[in-house]
Amino acid sequence: MGISDRFARRMDSAPRTGARRIGKAKLLVGGGIAVAAAGALAATALAGAGSAIAITSAGNAKPAAASSSGYQFVTIGDHKDRTFNQILGINNNGRIAAYFGSGAAGHPNRGFTITAPYAQGDIKNENFPGAAQTQSIGLNNMGEQVGFYVTGNGSNFGWYFDGSFHKVEFPTNSNAKPPVDQLLGVNDHGIAVGFYNNVKGVARGYEYNINNHRFSLVTEPGAPTGGAAPSLTASGINNHGAVAGFYTTAGGVVKGFLKLAGGQFTSLAVPGAASTTAFGVNDNNAVVGTYTVGTGNAATTHGFVWHPGRGFLRNVDDPAGVGATTLNGINNEGDIVGFYTDAAGNTDGLVAFPAF
Repeated sequence: MGISDRFARRMDSAPRTGARRIGKAKLLVGGGIAVAAAGALAATALAGAGSAIAITSAGNAKPAAASSSGYQFVTIGDHKDRTFNQILGINNNGRIAAYFGSGAAGHPNRGFTITAPYAQGDIKNENFPGAAQTQSIGLNNMGEQVGFYVTGNGSNFGWYFDGSFHKVEFPTNSNAKPPVDQLLGVNDHGIAVGFYNNVKGVARGYEYNINNHRFSLVTEPGAPTGGAAPSLTASGINNHGAVAGFYTTAGGVVKGFLKLAGGQFTSLAVPGAASTTAFGVNDNNAVVGTYTVGTGNAATTHGFVWHPGRGFLRNVDDPAGVGATTLNGINNEGDIVGFYTDAAGNTDGLVAFPAF
């Protein structure tokens, strides 16, 4: 039974009839991690059947236009900052990693997790002790979480949580100043992925083993190494060791990738898109992310789902989004999390359930 079914049954015992009824759950909107197309996550900003659901500020559900992708969308977030929420990771039990607050003055990043049925009482604060800002980004099915925190001087450091918080920083003498080091995903074997920025501001993807504290770089096979290596961010990892992420080609184009544990590297580029960025991967090697169409003020971003052998499902967009939907995580049930920009300019967190 998927989280879409578990969620529906917890919230409402009536028969399913296409539109999902949320009852009286108070799912409130808010925002968090913006994506830099150059290959790093920003420190303070990164046809279907059924109807999507939008949530009013009073906490009542109302039907919204169905997504042409066939997914049903629900807007969720922490009411402590309804202007900015980003929902970034989801495990197979439906537990979600997220944060609110844009990072602007008076709106610091604050990490949290939330469990079904995704009401305000289901939120738990997840913040690195003493940090000025915290983003909770990835989590596994074993209770471990990863993310990064920001100090008062703007330094970024990765962290993992296994009952207590631990700092993670890739060992290098060529780090950016201030340092930028973030963990973005973790699997059930305690292998986390992320990136650090070198002194030139170029992202270097890596894996980190929580159990033995060892690091290893994630690279594009055949690409230059050392200082000439392309910018690459590792953003998600599944239980088979497949890593999803994005990199910059020699021609300056941002593409997503899926790198299997055996080393096979698949470049992911939505046809006709200016850039493609992959963020999450599940155990079926389904990858989610975002792609950009157009440039400058005319550019729009859209969510995608990529399946091996089937290719891209495009325009997986929240119906309430205004030309900007990002998909960041996917679990084995096919449930997706991310965020979108609404008509008021707010960043709102989302959960997207496959059609049923």
